[in-house]
Amino acid sequence: MVELGALFPMGWFQTLCHVVAALALPPLVLGIINKTKAAFAGKVGPPVLQLYYDLFKLVQKRMVVSRTTSWVFFAGPVGAVVVGVLVSLLVPLGDHRAPVSFAGDMVLLVALLGLSRFLTVGAALDTGSPFEGMGAAREVTFAALAEPGLFLGLCALVVLSGQAALAPMLAAASQAWGAQAGTLALVLLGWFIVLLVENCRIPFDDPNTHLELTMIHEVMILDHSGPLLAMALYGASMKLFLLISLLLALCLPRTGNAPLDWGLFLAGVGAAAVLVGVVESVIARLRLPRIPLLLVSAALFTGFAFLLSLVKR
Repeated sequence: MVELGALFPMGWFQTLCHVVAALALPPLVLGIINKTKAAFAGKVGPPVLQLYYDLFKLVQKRMVVSRTTSWVFFAGPVGAVVVGVLVSLLVPLGDHRAPVSFAGDMVLLVALLGLSRFLTVGAALDTGSPFEGMGAAREVTFAALAEPGLFLGLCALVVLSGQAALAPMLAAASQAWGAQAGTLALVLLGWFIVLLVENCRIPFDDPNTHLELTMIHEVMILDHSGPLLAMALYGASMKLFLLISLLLALCLPRTGNAPLDWGLFLAGVGAAAVLVGVVESVIARLRLPRIPLLLVSAALFTGFAFLLSLVKR
């Protein structure tokens, strides 16, 4: 039997800070990325808070819904936000703890991310649009190659840390860089590639393109409008923020001082957003036939990390 104290290890104030950060920060990450890309292009770019303004405007607009759609069309954006909130309870943020933690919660994390994708793809297919169907097909194809990289990395950390719960596993791994630098670096590199493909960033997809033949995520939400589009955009920003938080939990040391840990986390989020913006500014979008090669390399990185963790155990 699992004790409630072990399942919910944080106090109410810590949980409140965690939830507020998980809900408030995601749009800011995209704002920093766009500002970085604009700086590389020699432009002023949109304000860092632009997505907050866009979401506020969208929730006030009317929805235009095709008569051919069903409840599946609504389930995609709603599910993206709900799943994002649930995942945020499992992923450690500033002080390397999570409101909900139990042995095997990493499996639930991967399953929830898959559920969010399934609902988004279902909503795209429900419109009957050939363009959205094309984007959905690319999304599930890339996901089939990206998810092994994420899961193998988690398995490597389980072996390395001896922990089966996500938060203590990442906290223990972040303290082991001195002895396990090679293993952790491979996991980090593989997860960064997974982060880019899961959020349809360059070099896998260009979130700013308006060409249906090259879009992946953006083409799947072309028929959404008003509050539904706001939820789709917000859910996507939450996914990006939470995957960045997962990488930071592996990188940042745990000092035991909660304010200092939160300060390091916020600085790390900003630095990670700038890094994504730099990557998108210095490389171009890959041709579709080359994308699977890079995704397989992510799985190979984390797969080798898993083998190293077994050897060094």
